[in-house]
Amino acid sequence: MNKIIIIGGGAAGFFTAINAKEQNPNLDITILEKGKEVLQKVKISGGGRCNVTHACFEPKELVKFYPRGEKELLGPFHTFMTGDTFEWFDDRGVPLKIEEDNRVFPEANTSQAIIDCFQNQVEKLGVKVLKNHGVISIEKEANQWIVTTKNSEFVADKLVVAAGSSNKAWELAKSLGHRIVEPVPSLFTFNIKDQRIIDLLGISVPNATVNIVDTKLESSGPLLITHWGMSGPAVLKLSAFGARILAAKNYQYNVQVNWLSRPTDKIVNVLLNLKKKQPKKQVSLKSPFSEIPRRLWERLVIASEISDKHKWADLSHKHVNDLANQLTKGVFNANGKSTFKEEFVTAGGIDLKEINFKRFESRIHDNLFLVGEMLNIDAVTGGFNFQNAWTGGYITAKAIAED
Repeated sequence: MNKIIIIGGGAAGFFTAINAKEQNPNLDITILEKGKEVLQKVKISGGGRCNVTHACFEPKELVKFYPRGEKELLGPFHTFMTGDTFEWFDDRGVPLKIEEDNRVFPEANTSQAIIDCFQNQVEKLGVKVLKNHGVISIEKEANQWIVTTKNSEFVADKLVVAAGSSNKAWELAKSLGHRIVEPVPSLFTFNIKDQRIIDLLGISVPNATVNIVDTKLESSGPLLITHWGMSGPAVLKLSAFGARILAAKNYQYNVQVNWLSRPTDKIVNVLLNLKKKQPKKQVSLKSPFSEIPRRLWERLVIASEISDKHKWADLSHKHVNDLANQLTKGVFNANGKSTFKEEFVTAGGIDLKEINFKRFESRIHDNLFLVGEMLNIDAVTGGFNFQNAWTGGYITAKAIAED
């Protein structure tokens, strides 16, 4: 009987174990979890609802959401895709639903549905789950793996490391000869102290375009003003794709915001038209753009040196141009970052050149499989990191079951 050890009691570890055991019931599978509880990241994901995947059903489109791993995941996504994830959970009594922003959650609206599904499956299949088993060392002897924890020693024919973005797990991989791309934070908010947005906590615009000055980094989407500065999908996506560039800048950079995602000249025309059509109305009193909340509009008006007494007729061409620039080319200084706790992700991990993505197996050692955030793969927020875990887990399971 083939003995399989899986290091890591998270999403990727459980998914690998369940699929491998379902395909080959003769496997003896043990999951080793260092903590007191398993599936903790699943529990808190999506605000406690578990953002299982994303409703994107074309591999070529799906890979575009991965700043690192885009090329490598194209083949695996043709094997196990988002549609397969829907079917997998539905077959095991956990139907999924698609929300307006295409994020996918359990119909039960709680991450506990996913946790219960996994725990019921491993119990039914006879997969052993050992908690408080932090791995101290991994050694290869002949064709077997010796895994030592603080409690026991295990011998395995095949070893799966699915311990997430863990420094300890990366050190273990390093001890086996793998190269680790140094981890840096991904998915973080921009720390910005600026009079234009201070005390506007919770105000958002539906579709801003944000770019990092003096780089090619640009992103569009909803933007949220927070206590720390700026967040929301547009900022989080930019932080993911710019993770290494922004780390190299020591998180000090300038951010240009187009609050309307429209060209400056078109906004100038709108403002000139307002000057003609409503000359006696006060400029600061009401935002003429439905996308711009009144309080943000007031701040941008003040930043353009237009007082609360100015009427549209009073505006000079300079006023109009300054206001158009504030709306479409406002520059904000970012100094530092705040981790987006709910979706904490790092850019970094095992060098992708060292992985055979047809099996998610190490190119350095046979029978060593590496899954999920152990690898230098990460994605923007929206369920994509879990999809990487499901795809990698399924392909690893298939390789283990068939050998």
